[in-house]
Amino acid sequence: MGPTMALAEFLAKLKFEDIPSRCLEQIKVAFLDSLGCGLFGSTLEWSQKVNSLVKEMGGKEEATLWANDFRGPAANVALGLGTMIHSFDFDDYHNAKLHPGAAVLPAALTMAEREGSSGKDFLASMVAGYETMIRVSLATGPASSRRQGWHLTGTCGTFGAAAAAGKILHFNSQDMASALGMAGTQSAGLWAFTADGSESKRFHPGRAAQSGVIAALLARSGYRGPTQILEAKDGGFCQATSASFDLGRLTAGLGKKFETAEVVLKPYSCCGSLHSTIDATRELAQMHRLDPKDVERIRVHNSQVVNLQCGFEYKPLGPLQAQMSLQYCTAISLLDGQVLVDQFEERRFCDPRVLDLARRVEFVLDPEIDAIYPERFASKVEIVLKDGQSFWRRVDYPKGSPENPMTTDEIEDKFKALARTVKDQDTILSILKLYQSLEELKDLSPLIALLR
Repeated sequence: MGPTMALAEFLAKLKFEDIPSRCLEQIKVAFLDSLGCGLFGSTLEWSQKVNSLVKEMGGKEEATLWANDFRGPAANVALGLGTMIHSFDFDDYHNAKLHPGAAVLPAALTMAEREGSSGKDFLASMVAGYETMIRVSLATGPASSRRQGWHLTGTCGTFGAAAAAGKILHFNSQDMASALGMAGTQSAGLWAFTADGSESKRFHPGRAAQSGVIAALLARSGYRGPTQILEAKDGGFCQATSASFDLGRLTAGLGKKFETAEVVLKPYSCCGSLHSTIDATRELAQMHRLDPKDVERIRVHNSQVVNLQCGFEYKPLGPLQAQMSLQYCTAISLLDGQVLVDQFEERRFCDPRVLDLARRVEFVLDPEIDAIYPERFASKVEIVLKDGQSFWRRVDYPKGSPENPMTTDEIEDKFKALARTVKDQDTILSILKLYQSLEELKDLSPLIALLR
């Protein structure tokens, strides 16, 4: 049995009762986190452009587009939801270099609404999607795939979305393998967005979610997808997207080690690869009471991929470029002591203090950190003052990671802050109450009514 079919067989057999408690706890908080990101995302211009298209396409009322008072076909609504969740780079991530929630949740939830699924079935589909998306990325060798210009949230997200949708549809292993095959042949997502700060990155997980739903619906109709999509030597996904892949990562510890439990929640609304740098910078500022005016140089010791992805010279080209910029995020974290939504307001991008400090941030390749990337998103920050003093700090596990988790209060406070942009306090508290007993719901209609 090949790895694609082995993965499909695991997905077909997975039951809610098989999910370890730590994994279940993590998928629930990731779900809440994605809800907050999506509700806030509905207010943003680039989400509204995509949602206008979703509404224009119309169609059968199967699923709910949050905060839009609109229902449409599951696949199209998934496009809107995925874009909303990823719209401000505040959504969950995994060290496999992707954002699973933004691609998996829209497919799982729209299909669960369409099919009238229970809370338990929905959560099982979420875990199925997360496990698939993460393992596919790990198998590609995420650093290699990223160096070739792929955005793994888009490319691997189609697989996760198809697995989640297929789980809702109670697929057997053959149907699941076909769905994965049809997902892979739609896989897309290129990194060419930081150079000009374009909006395409926000769209990638939405498109992945839409493609995954389409893949599952086609498989249910009997449409056959390639059942060796991941390992095929000619045109297989891993061979096509990476120069250094390991197919064994697809099934290593499958059913025993759940990668979903390793998902990271974001305390900062920027690229996850920068969070250790931000933590180290903030800690140095607090420990030594640093004044940004006294700083001569900030040296960030990190990996080659982080330099490729985020080490470009910062130019004020909009929020996405700032969120991906090592220079901007390091500078703003020292100036403001925080990296949240307010730090990416238009007025900050050309702030002379930000521009001056950003120019003082330089990248240094650290062989030790490079060797452990992406298994660990470590960073060492060295701040040199104008009087010659120098301070440094290394962070191996950023805030929000399983080794350094956000507290329950921090998670719920983040959700409340994001959700209140479109929902009143009573609705927010009602969502929190239903989320806490999600696995007890016979169907998700009470929760979805609150999101509408």
